[in-house]
Amino acid sequence: MKNLLVALFAMVTYTTAQAQFVAKMEVKEDIPGICDKDEVYALFPMFKGQVEPKCSLSKEDIQDKLNEIPFLKENPKFKGEGMMGLIINCKGDVVKCAVDNKTGKDDLDKQIEDVFKTLTEWTIGTLNGNPVDASKLYSYKIKGGELTLN
Repeated sequence: MKNLLVALFAMVTYTTAQAQFVAKMEVKEDIPGICDKDEVYALFPMFKGQVEPKCSLSKEDIQDKLNEIPFLKENPKFKGEGMMGLIINCKGDVVKCAVDNKTGKDDLDKQIEDVFKTLTEWTIGTLNGNPVDASKLYSYKIKGGELTLN
């Protein structure tokens, strides 16, 4: 009996370790350009078979573009944080770009969103080698007139 319990525990542990965590988004709105609104994923590259979409610009290049927005130059003492959410379809096109967490300054949020809308060249996200619609989140902090992507 003891051996059976040990074997059962080992099988459950092995099966659980082999399982892949996949986060699927629930999309309630109609998003033009999306390939399949029932199959939109938040991909995690640390898990086998998941490759998140990647912008042609590096994180540093995006950050540099963001730090050129007028609000930051005009308000160097502003402190805040926010998050931008993107959905990149199975063809590598940005089909949704919207502020997820606002900074509290509508004009700043709009300027940040406008920069993200210029990021149009993406590699596609894949799940087990298949192209999928994928979400991408960018969180950021603003301090001393400088925006830093996390």
